[in-house]
Amino acid sequence: MKGFKQFLLRGNVIDLAVAVVLGAAFGAVVTALVKDLITPLIAAVVGKPDFSQIVFTVNGSKFMLGDFLNAVVSFLLIATAVYFFVVLPVNTVMARLRRGEKPADPTTKNCPECLSSIPIAAKRCAFCTSVVS
Repeated sequence: MKGFKQFLLRGNVIDLAVAVVLGAAFGAVVTALVKDLITPLIAAVVGKPDFSQIVFTVNGSKFMLGDFLNAVVSFLLIATAVYFFVVLPVNTVMARLRRGEKPADPTTKNCPECLSSIPIAAKRCAFCTSVVS
């Protein structure tokens, strides 16, 4: 039991558990957004609530093309919602936070002869052995 207790109390397991709980809650929010707001909006524009009535039969087998189309549309709507309501705003905030930072000093330079990347303090190229000023 001691090893199991140590496993459970590691930071990465706890972080993973928190991420799963937050992910499930966020998934519910995005699903509700798509199901309760965006899909009815599309249904109001198109005039049909979904594509589930699109079915064709071959040799007695029913192919539920409409259900597949509903899943594809739902996926695209969820991906769109995640991108515009999460990814884009987070990227914008991160870009604003990084604006004031100076880029890190370079640790390498290119050899003028062979264009290999060498350490900034090198006097000779390790690849072509030419003198580097």
